[in-house]
Amino acid sequence: MLRTGLQVFCILFLSAILTACSGQVPTWRSKTVPYVEELGRTEAPELFPQEYRSLLDTFEHGEALYHVRKDDSGADSYYQLALQKAEMLQSEVSRVKNERAAEKQRLVEELTARTKEEQRLRSEAELLRQAQQQAVAAETAQPAVKKSKMPIPVLPGSYTVRRGETLPQISARSEIYNDSSLWPIIFRANRDQIRDPKRLWPGQVITIPRNFSRIDADEARRYSVKNGQK
Repeated sequence: MLRTGLQVFCILFLSAILTACSGQVPTWRSKTVPYVEELGRTEAPELFPQEYRSLLDTFEHGEALYHVRKDDSGADSYYQLALQKAEMLQSEVSRVKNERAAEKQRLVEELTARTKEEQRLRSEAELLRQAQQQAVAAETAQPAVKKSKMPIPVLPGSYTVRRGETLPQISARSEIYNDSSLWPIIFRANRDQIRDPKRLWPGQVITIPRNFSRIDADEARRYSVKNGQK
């Protein structure tokens, strides 16, 4: 870019000397020179080297016609064409600069958003850590209190008959089966001392089976329905 800028400077400097020595200046030359000078100071030679080289060639051709051949009209046509190329090139350079600025702004915004999100996550993690520390400290400061657990009810394996009770009534008790139709299970387990399920003696200690299957329970319910006792 330094060499290209120097070339442009030399071209314009020599053109200025020759212009000062000549007479009338072509109309489009005075409008084109500022564009050529300005583009030489920008990134145009690096961003668009072919277009910039084409612009210089067109401008130099106009300079040759103007200073060497003294063809003002022909030179003005090249100056006008060079001006059009310069305007288009300047527009493209501006577009690239704007795109770069927009991309840079987008990256800055993404970085800012990412930084804020990381800060938020760190803040939440710190709050959680402090809450956990406070909970541990509060639990440590308080005297240890054993949490009371609900006692697991122990189901009796036997039952003492009370006055007036029947096997369905005993079977329906919550600590027995909580189901009056399961009385045949008790009856079968105590056949040695119960001959008639409808007649029990106060003080009798009867066995309460616990390990019976679902099939046994279904069979007991059918037997209960069949015998009309629930």
